[in-house]
Amino acid sequence: MTDIAVPAAREPGPYLRVEDLRVRFDTEDGTVRAVDGVSFSVDRGRTLGIVGESGSGKSVTSLAILGLHDPKRAVVTGGITVGGRQLVGLADEEVRRLRGRDMAMIFQDPLSALHPYYTVGRQIAEAYRVHHPGAGRREARQRAVDMLGRVGIPQPARRFAQYPHEFSGGMRQRVMIAMALVNDPDLLIADEPTTALDVTVQAQILDLLADLQAEFASAIVLITHDLGVVSQVADEVLVMYGGRAVESGGVQQVLRRPQHPYTWGLLSSVPSLHGDADADLVPIPGSPPSLIDLPSGCAFHPRCRYADRNGGRSRVEVPELRPAGAPGHLVACHLSADERSRRYAEDVARVGVAR
Repeated sequence: MTDIAVPAAREPGPYLRVEDLRVRFDTEDGTVRAVDGVSFSVDRGRTLGIVGESGSGKSVTSLAILGLHDPKRAVVTGGITVGGRQLVGLADEEVRRLRGRDMAMIFQDPLSALHPYYTVGRQIAEAYRVHHPGAGRREARQRAVDMLGRVGIPQPARRFAQYPHEFSGGMRQRVMIAMALVNDPDLLIADEPTTALDVTVQAQILDLLADLQAEFASAIVLITHDLGVVSQVADEVLVMYGGRAVESGGVQQVLRRPQHPYTWGLLSSVPSLHGDADADLVPIPGSPPSLIDLPSGCAFHPRCRYADRNGGRSRVEVPELRPAGAPGHLVACHLSADERSRRYAEDVARVGVAR
C-alpha cells in the first residue's frame, strides 16, 4: 500500500511570538541595552507595525528574530518562536535553514543589500536554490523571472540579466521583495521598506506588500518611523522607546486614542490631512536617550511634560505595560487613566494630535 504524504498541521496560535526579548551589547563604554524585555505576537495574514525614533530598538529586534546578530558581540535572551519553533539557543546552522525559507527580510537599503557584481536574477535564483538543492539552474531561473513579474517589474525575463545599478530605487526595492518572497516564507520582516522613495513609489510598494500578503497569508513585521505608513497597512502597532515597549494595540486604538505621551508626541510631529495646513509641526523636545546610560525610572521622563504629575514615580520606577481600557490596548505609563484622558484632550486642543 502506497503511503500518502499528509501536509504537516500548522501550529495553533500566532506564527511569531516574541516573549521578554532582551538584546545587549558589551562595549568598552558600557553595556548597551538595545532591547529590554519586549513581547509581542503576529498571526498569519496580519501586519504588526513597530514604530519609534532612531535608537529605540526597532531594527535590533528584527535582526534578533532572524538570528543576524553576531554572537560574539550580542547577548540575546528571552523567547522567539517562529511556527512553533524556539529560535533562541538554536544552532546557527538550524537558524540559517529557517532564514529565507520560513522567514525573510526586506532590508532598508537595497543598493547595499544587493551584490553589485551579480545580476539581480542570479541573486534571486541563488536564494531559491539554497533552500531547494534539487532545483536545476533552469528551474531556478524561471522561478526568479516569475517572482520579478509578480512584484511588478516589466519585462522580467530581460531584467533578470541586469545589475542592481541599472534599476531605479523603487525597482530595486521590488527586487528585494522578490528575493524575500521567492521561497514563500510565512514570516516577512520589512525594515523601513519605503525609506528614500518618493510618495508615489512608496504607495506602490505598500500596495504590493498588501497584495502579496493576501496571496501568501504571510505574517508581516513592518519596522518604520512613519506613522502614515503604519496607518495604511498595519493591523496592530507596537511603540518602542529606549529599548522598551511603551504602548501597543490595534492600529485604530493606538493612532486614534493614544495613551502614552510619547505616542502623542510622535503624532503631533507629523502632518495631518485633517488639520490646519498652516499649523506648525510640534517636535518632541530633547533627544532619545543613550542606551548605555538610560534615565532611571521611565526612560521618557526627561522629555515628558507630565513627569511631575505622578508623585515622582517617573524618576524611580519603570512602568509596566498595563491595560489601557479597550481590549488588547496596553500602555506603560504612571499617569492614571483619568489623568491620561485629560492630558490627551489638552494636547488635542493645543496642537491637534488626533489623527
